[in-house]
Amino acid sequence: MDNLLIIMKGKPVILAVDDMALNLRTIKLILGDFYDVRLAKDGGLALSLLRSTRVDLILLDIEMPGISGFDFVREMNNNSYLNKAPVIFVTAHASPELLARAKVAGAVGYIIKPFTSEVLLQKVKAALDIKDA
Repeated sequence: MDNLLIIMKGKPVILAVDDMALNLRTIKLILGDFYDVRLAKDGGLALSLLRSTRVDLILLDIEMPGISGFDFVREMNNNSYLNKAPVIFVTAHASPELLARAKVAGAVGYIIKPFTSEVLLQKVKAALDIKDA
């Protein structure tokens, strides 16, 4: 037993980025029992978190003041000092143009607000399963 090394993997870390506090609280409420959910009210704060925190998945609003979701993804991908993670865009806009832009940006998913608990849990689990495969 002395030579047995047990490595326990903690809960996956989800970073939710949204300028609306209610959206962040909702995500935390739905995912908090299953995942380590970190919250950021804007893209700048989220980028700062990525400098020092391992994140397994990012739930990212597209339209935010300052740094948009698309700008955030571009910044994350262009900076080697930032921890990288798959992104699911979470937005109230379902236009075909935005869906196409999200795909081109490399998003692994797209969730339309308002969403149900089931949809959020299913999309997060699917994205994490793909990441771990």
